[in-house]
Formats: sequence, structure tokens, C-alpha cells
Amino acid sequence: MFGSRGLCCSRIWNRSLFLKRSSNFRASFSTKRVGTHNGTFHCDEALACFILRRSNRFSDAQIVRTRDHQVLEKLDAALDVGGVYDPQSERYDHHQKGFSEVFGLGFNTKLSSAGLVYKHYGLEIISKELQLEQRHPDVFRLFLAVYKNFIEAVDALDNGIHQYDTDQPPRYVNNTSLGHRIGRLNLDWIEPDQSSAKEDEAFHRAMELAGSEFLECVHFHAKSWLPARSIVMECLAKRYDIDSSGEIMKLSKQCPWKLHIFELEEEMKIDPPIKYVLYQDDRSENWRIQAVSVSPERFESRKALPLAWRGLEKEKLSEESSIPRCVFVHMSGFIGANQTYEGALAMARASLMA
Repeated sequence: MFGSRGLCCSRIWNRSLFLKRSSNFRASFSTKRVGTHNGTFHCDEALACFILRRSNRFSDAQIVRTRDHQVLEKLDAALDVGGVYDPQSERYDHHQKGFSEVFGLGFNTKLSSAGLVYKHYGLEIISKELQLEQRHPDVFRLFLAVYKNFIEAVDALDNGIHQYDTDQPPRYVNNTSLGHRIGRLNLDWIEPDQSSAKEDEAFHRAMELAGSEFLECVHFHAKSWLPARSIVMECLAKRYDIDSSGEIMKLSKQCPWKLHIFELEEEMKIDPPIKYVLYQDDRSENWRIQAVSVSPERFESRKALPLAWRGLEKEKLSEESSIPRCVFVHMSGFIGANQTYEGALAMARASLMA
């Protein structure tokens, strides 16, 4: 799976790219050293190295790239190399026979080195980024969300797990993923300088790329995802104040709600499920009525707006629906609008009865 270039060569890297001899021997000797394999690198170990170096224990640790077991045994940690998974000795490899570790907590994807390091250090990293205690419930929520929306894909791709169960060939090629972009940072065969130093420099760029996207994911979930989740949870709790059916939700503030609604329905044991969400359009001040889809990945609605309304606008739609001040209904019936909240609510109630 890994390249063979420089198999016996050990290399050390730090943030300035290369370990320089320190005039202070004690300071240099006390620095933690983390090992990963040399040769061709992949997304999982680049990300694992970045995450581990964000921890207190391995803050800015030197990276030693080698497959020499005698060297690895003397290091403070080893990632994606060595054939051992043992968090007590800070060994995080996943290639050995019989390895079957998963993240747990409802996730069953086999872990890569990235998932292994995140499993043991993710809570600490997220609590530091949020400046909250690890015991804070938001830290644990984000710990799960970042695994689900970022780390798990890295684990799956590195372990050769397909996203869909199908024997059909893909309809298109997608080389835009983080894994593909990191793969392209490896030295090209036409590169005249194939030295160890040049390879380490490329691995440094891979770490920075993987790490920057990891932190972007953490910050997005902290600043956007989590507040939206709180809004949707509050609105779901008030659904019977909107309509006695409990199948219509009114957003108190426009926010990304589509993913949250499925997770929260399950968590809050909501039955019957929400059919329509009402929210005000910030641009036009009209009120939208949107049918909830059957799942996050599907466009099909749980209950689309009535067939007779679809494709109609304004007066024609108001006449057909007997609801004043209608604006439009999409041809597929997944969304519509009214100039007023009362009108949008009337459209939702009529659609439930249709």
C-alpha cells in the first residue's frame, strides 16, 4: 500500500520543515517524537499527525518518517506504521491482521490512523478549540459531528470501504476529495529531486492541508451547525403550538435545518414526523413552505404539496387553492410560498389534508 522509496531512511520533521541541531541539548532531547512511515503518504497519517500535534502531550512534536522498527521503538508515538494498536504506548496502526477497531457510539466503519488518533484525542482537541471543558455537552456533540462529517470518510477511503453497496461502475470520476488532493502532493515521478528532504517537505504540505480542513470542519460545526441544531430542537418542541397535527414546524430564525430535523426526530422520538417547515425568506420577506424529504440523501418529499397547485403562481394559485396571497408552488411540489405567515400555514394545513 505504501511506497518503497527510502525504506531504511529515518527522517525528522518539525514546523520549520527540518530538525535543526539545538544549542540547548536538553531542550532538543525533551521534545516528543512521533513516527509515521516514509515513502508515499496518504490522507490518514497526514491528518493523524496534525491532530496528535494539537494535543497537549504532543504539542508541536517532531515527526520521524521511517519504517525501521528499531527507530520506531524509541519514539514516543507511532502512527500508521509498526503493526500495533495500543493507546497505552501511543501506537496507532491499523494494517495488522485481526485489526477491527471502530469508533463506536453508533459508528461501525473500520478506523484508519486518523480515526484512531481522533478517537483518543478528539475530545481534547475540540475542547481546546472551543475553549470549553471536555465535560461540556457541546464538546461531545461536536466530537460526534466532526467524526461523522469529516473523519469517518477518511477512515473509509483508506480502508477501501465503498460509500454505496453496488457492483455498477461509477457514472463519473471524482478526484476532488481531500484524499485525492493529498495524494497529488506526493513527489511526481518526473520530479528531478527525489530526495528525502523533498519528500518530507511534501508531507509537511499534506499535514497542513489535512489539518486546515479539519479545523475548518470543527469551527463550522461550532459556529454554524451547533446553533442551528439548537434552533431546530426548540422549534420541534413547539410544533404543537403551530398546528394540532404536530406535523408542521415553524422556524423561529432561518438556518440550515434539513440535516438536523432527521437526527432530532429520532433523538426526540417525534411521531408523526414533520411534513412541512415554514420559514421567512430573508430576501423577499415572503413565507416559504417546504416539504421535508424522506431522507437527507433523497429529493423525494414525505408529502409533496398538492399536484393541482404545482407550477402555478400568484392569482392562479390563490384561486386554485382558495388561499389568498399565494406566490408560487414548484413543479415538483417540494416548496412553495405565500406573502404571509398565515397564508403559508394555511397552505401547509391544506396540503396535510390533500
